[in-house]
Amino acid sequence: MKPKTSTVILTGWEKSPSVIHQRAAVIYRRVSSGKQVKEGDGLNSQETRCRDYANYKNYQIVAIFSDDISGKFADRPGMNAMLSFMREHRREKIVAIIDDVSRLARGLRAHIDLRTSISDAGGTLESPSIEFGDDPDSQLVEHLLATVSQHHRQKNAEQTLNRMKARVQNGFWVFQAPWGYPYQKSEGRGLVLRRDGTLADVIQEALEGYAVGRFETQADVVRFLQDSPLFPKDGRGIVRHQRVGFLLANPTYAGFVEAPGWGISLRKGQHEGLISIETHQLIKQRLSGVAYMPRRQNLNEDFPLRGFVMCADCGTPLTACWSRGKTKKHPYYLCPKRGCASYGKSIRRGDIEAEFKTLLGSVEPSAGLVKVATRVFGDLWDRKLKSVESQGVAMMARMNEIEKQVEKVLDRVIEASEPRVIKALEGRVRELEEEKLLLREKSADAVRPRLGFDEALRTALAFLANPSKLWASEHLEAKRSVLKLVFSGPLTYSRANGLRTPDLSLPFKVLASISSDGKRMARPKRFELLTPRFVVSHYLAPAVSKFSLVSQIILFLPTLAHHIVVWARQTF
Repeated sequence: MKPKTSTVILTGWEKSPSVIHQRAAVIYRRVSSGKQVKEGDGLNSQETRCRDYANYKNYQIVAIFSDDISGKFADRPGMNAMLSFMREHRREKIVAIIDDVSRLARGLRAHIDLRTSISDAGGTLESPSIEFGDDPDSQLVEHLLATVSQHHRQKNAEQTLNRMKARVQNGFWVFQAPWGYPYQKSEGRGLVLRRDGTLADVIQEALEGYAVGRFETQADVVRFLQDSPLFPKDGRGIVRHQRVGFLLANPTYAGFVEAPGWGISLRKGQHEGLISIETHQLIKQRLSGVAYMPRRQNLNEDFPLRGFVMCADCGTPLTACWSRGKTKKHPYYLCPKRGCASYGKSIRRGDIEAEFKTLLGSVEPSAGLVKVATRVFGDLWDRKLKSVESQGVAMMARMNEIEKQVEKVLDRVIEASEPRVIKALEGRVRELEEEKLLLREKSADAVRPRLGFDEALRTALAFLANPSKLWASEHLEAKRSVLKLVFSGPLTYSRANGLRTPDLSLPFKVLASISSDGKRMARPKRFELLTPRFVVSHYLAPAVSKFSLVSQIILFLPTLAHHIVVWARQTF
């Protein structure tokens, strides 16, 4: 925070008759921070003592100068203003009054420099607490008091730093509160981060959107936050890229804390996270370039398929444009690659998008098939839940193994003498600790799924049964969600044959295969209601060997529901 200063100067004091009989004096008062100005009365108390001293010495107070900055620094706005004032009125030999030697400075070097500056400005320094003199004994006492004041400041800083480190080690955040997390006093715990409902929801949507690819670049996140009236902007009303980069990389939003500068590794925090640790890890991978999200460049409201549909002749993503006619503009898609047989040849937007809607409608399952899928997914969900306990055991075994590895690495750190080796070993310890934290978080999530079966299935099947409804939304983000949820890769368009057979995402592939293979789903002798066991044994069991769908579909079901909620939060 920028330090503040205040100056009060008595106008016309030079012409006052009392100046002839009284010596002019100024008061300098200082506290260490703006918080002490708001919550304490230190400045007024100092002024009162200085005025009493001036009355005793028969001085006339002609100006008051104040600072709210640490006494460690000699360069202060209020102090500089006082020195300028004293130089301007050098002939009056103004007296500078301070309440205590610690108010002038809390460092020996700063004290000596300011004493010299006051003397050079033609003034003298006085205080009701100490008599300043130029003889060796007075200077010794003065320097001893300045040294004690410096030691007191340094000890306070050391004790504060140690307390802050200890709180971080216990999972408390001690730095400036991140956006969406104001501090709140908690009995017996001090200041603790508390989720700010409205702003936290915006930040959560931004973080999850970047993690799952809804926002393909950091620039997309910047635009999203810029459009949000709740997210704080800078003085010019702009969201800076640097601020968004810090937001994305901050583990505090996952409910964790760390302080690498203090040697404190990542650990579970005492506050509620906005996102899961898995989401934070995915964000880190995207920031480092490890996780790849397919890019849909230059998508806009006019051409939602731009960048997603590929040219059948060369495999280049189609671009789009508006062509000016005699009376109005006409929208077209076209191949931008020179040398391609379809280069520059226009495809009416209405034709390709109408064919896409037909394609989207063709992948929608029937109502009866949705009912069958519901029963199938329910059976598979139950199987998945039964494996949770064994997964938890495996995770605990891995965490115990990590503990042993950490102990071995720490033993090597103690034995090592080469700084580079020690640094590398310490880095390995941090990696193992982060892996252990991630496993602990996953094991906690494994006990209770993020979404219950009914909720996950209801949300997922609402989309699976009618993706055209989401495509009809006016929101561009909703249309982009359809492209990513329905298809596992780009579409290919031929000017002669239209859209080619698409590669569907996992759930639509399952439903399409069930529909096309419906004859095998009937019993050999008579028709009756299908049971989940029959569907699994007669359809999914053969498919599993080819596609390994059982485990994938169960993993995909809650993820699909979660992503739909994130990507289309405003639509649903």
